[in-house]
Amino acid sequence: MSSGLKKIISISLMLLFTFRVFAPVNKAVVIYNTSPVDPFRKLIHAIGMVETKHDTLAYNPVEKAVGYFQIRPIRLEDYNTRTGSHYTMKDLYNYKISEKIFLYYASEIGPYNFEQIAKKWNGSGKKTLEYWKNVSNNL
Repeated sequence: MSSGLKKIISISLMLLFTFRVFAPVNKAVVIYNTSPVDPFRKLIHAIGMVETKHDTLAYNPVEKAVGYFQIRPIRLEDYNTRTGSHYTMKDLYNYKISEKIFLYYASEIGPYNFEQIAKKWNGSGKKTLEYWKNVSNNL
């Protein structure tokens, strides 16, 4: 190795160590507040519009359906059985509880098949086609 190259390497190493010793030590951690991923938000809005026009206190005496998502007693019974919960129909007026139940069933299908989620939420048969049309118009 030539003496010129040795000098360049020596000076480079000295500068590197000098800057390392005198450089300020930054031990700060920066945390950015980001929005959570909420893949069902648009669908929740659309179903709420179709079911009750976003009325958390809605009640359908014909189906005995309650709350924002119009949850019927049979759905609540199924949810309680599957999850070990003990919610009552009265609890379904609480939006957060109703949303939790809706998300349980929606998550079984997955976040990106809104049509299937909406149709299964509505029930079965030909009426689900009209229901999906109404929901999709509100997405």
